[in-house]
This record gives sequence, structure tokens and C-alpha cells, in this order.
Amino acid sequence: MTESVIIYSIPTCGDCNHAKRYFKENQISYIEYDCETDAKYAKEVMDLTGKQIVPTIVIGNTVFVGFAENLKEISERLKG
Repeated sequence: MTESVIIYSIPTCGDCNHAKRYFKENQISYIEYDCETDAKYAKEVMDLTGKQIVPTIVIGNTVFVGFAENLKEISERLKG
């Protein structure tokens, strides 16, 4: 897998934590941006999605809003 994986999250988000656990268990490298500690990341999420919603996951040029409801598509994308 050569595409970069970015997750915009906040510490108290269950779906965010589920996504990060999934990435770790499957040895998928990712960059995490905490929207709670840095407002610029919250603005990036708004620019990407038009909403203030986490997790927002970016794989390559594809933006996923939410993890659990996109798990199948995310996992297929990461298998490549």
C-alpha cells in the first residue's frame, strides 16, 4: 500500500478510536490530526467535507466520512 492514510480525529470519538485500532492491528501506517487540540485541522475537515465531523479519513485522494459505515470500502482500498 503506497497511498498515504490520514485520519482527522478527537480523543473522545469512539469511531475514531476504532479506526486507529484497525489501522494498528493491520499494520497500516497513518498520520493522525487531532481536531480538538489544533483548530487548523478542524478547518481542514470543513474544507474537505463541508462539515465538522470525525473521523474524516483521507486515503490518497479519497475522503471517507466516518469509519464503521465505510469499513468495507476502506479495507478494500487499503488492500489495493
